[in-house]
Amino acid sequence: MVSPNDFVNYPKPVEGPETKYAPPPAKNPVLRGYSLVAASALSGILQRFFWNNAGFGQVKNLSVLDGVPHTFDPCVTPLGETGPVLEFEPALLEAKHVDPKAKYYSIKDYHELYKSGRATPLDVAKALLPLTKPGNDNKTRYEDAWANNHGNDELVFEAARASTERWAAGKPLGILDGVPIGVKDDVNVKGYVNHNGMRYNADSPFFKRQEKSAWCVQALQDAGAVVLGKNRMHELGSDTCGLNVAQGSPTNHLNTEYYPGGSSSGPASAVCAGVVPFSVATDAGGSIRIPASFNGLYGLKTSHHRTGYMGSTMCITGPIAANVADLTIAYRLMSQPNPDDGIQGVFGRSTPPPPSTKRVMGVYREWLNAADPEVIEHCNEALDYFAKERGYEIVDISLPHLADAQLAHGMICITEMAEAARRRTVNPADWLSLVGSVNRLLMTVGQQTPAADFLKFNTMRTVLMRHFAFLFRKYPGMLIMSPTTPLNGWPKHPSDEALGMNDANTTFRNMMYIFLANMTGTPSVSVPVGYAAPKQGEGKIPVGLMATGEWGSEEQLLAFAGEAEEYLHGIYEEGRRRPSAWLDVMALVEGDADSEKVDANGNGRSE
Repeated sequence: MVSPNDFVNYPKPVEGPETKYAPPPAKNPVLRGYSLVAASALSGILQRFFWNNAGFGQVKNLSVLDGVPHTFDPCVTPLGETGPVLEFEPALLEAKHVDPKAKYYSIKDYHELYKSGRATPLDVAKALLPLTKPGNDNKTRYEDAWANNHGNDELVFEAARASTERWAAGKPLGILDGVPIGVKDDVNVKGYVNHNGMRYNADSPFFKRQEKSAWCVQALQDAGAVVLGKNRMHELGSDTCGLNVAQGSPTNHLNTEYYPGGSSSGPASAVCAGVVPFSVATDAGGSIRIPASFNGLYGLKTSHHRTGYMGSTMCITGPIAANVADLTIAYRLMSQPNPDDGIQGVFGRSTPPPPSTKRVMGVYREWLNAADPEVIEHCNEALDYFAKERGYEIVDISLPHLADAQLAHGMICITEMAEAARRRTVNPADWLSLVGSVNRLLMTVGQQTPAADFLKFNTMRTVLMRHFAFLFRKYPGMLIMSPTTPLNGWPKHPSDEALGMNDANTTFRNMMYIFLANMTGTPSVSVPVGYAAPKQGEGKIPVGLMATGEWGSEEQLLAFAGEAEEYLHGIYEEGRRRPSAWLDVMALVEGDADSEKVDANGNGRSE
């Protein structure tokens, strides 16, 4: 049992009150088209109405918050050895799930490709880069996952050539050398522009080329990864559907009539299509885990600040991957300690739990049963498997004031987002000029937050963290289980691509499970456990199951994800699904493209 003395800032274990779960009332007006444009142009009274109507003002009146201190940053730091990186054990790298109809190419597959000499990293870069270039006359089905690279082709080729030379000399840096990856468009990559999902504005100093990569990206580049480009995202990362009017919305390749989820829509779309084996993404309110769920992928939200200090009380950087092995490799490299970061650099290395550790899953049934019926069915079937076949004890738990806590999470996110956005123009008074109608409305609603309410939102964070500490003391090693999202996908509306939409009711519902890990700073992983019938379009909708662990338990979560991967491939009756648009990179690179596989634009493949 890990002791609170093994952490810095471990919360005081205090059980919260038992409260019956009831989701926030769905009474927010749904705005789309010209009604949205009109609402975004107004200010003052209308924004205050939206703020009050959503119920944000009720949180500060809860008696459970009386006498409880505020927690503004949920960083709980595990102590211990900070390095070196855990070795990539043989079992992690061995070929798994090789059914040709379901297989995604892995980091190890690229490694073997280069080792065999059949192709080089430069060959791969030359084959893939044209597929990531939006705006070209030769349109491809994959380009909408990628932001404008502003003439950065040479940066890609420079990294690929360096890797090719290392392979030719017999001195690759390791398993990741030459592997193409994507990076979400709010994470710094040296030489690239961050758009944050916004329309490019050359006159704004915000859209400058970055002088250095974020620590976690640099760690991947130092291991030889080739950044293929920046992945699109929901504008400002402010919603969870993935609709982007400014740049164009990435495709959900499993069903093109559904949104890919957000805000890491581009990373999930690119990985689902097979263009890259994993992508670096961010998560302040499910932005890794929801797109992972909607696209049938694996997504890891780390402990707060585990991969680098971001200046946010909610947001972390983590990987989205097609396979658990790649998720693990990416996490281990991204979480290396930064000696120049006094917060991230002192995190003790996460280690897998010993085989003899008791395996416990906690389930809050009222909460789980608020999901769509298809989601409940698939998650319960998976939980039954873990209990009967994997030795997990499932215990009933309760979580206090979830609806109020979710309101607190939502408004902390929007308030922090609005303050960050306010400094992005030369004249701060013009800050809303960079964003579209949805965020002009949303950011000004966030500015309505009084200081007293903001303080109490962060008091609610303390209540949740203390309750989590109580649960982890009572059930050591417990994983808190829930669906990733209650939604059986988010269907597209035909007119939204032109002017956008604001559907706060569906947004709040979509985030009803994921917000807890962001509020408490705990790690969390989403895994696919099945597929449900769609309401529109062709292609079943993936269902995600989520596990949330104690601070610092990333390796435990990754081990669970590996078990879930075996369930999906070997136990779930339909097995894993891969989209018909999946790109056979190896065939493309090795010159085997034909009408039965894939052409140079990624078109024409049939399963």
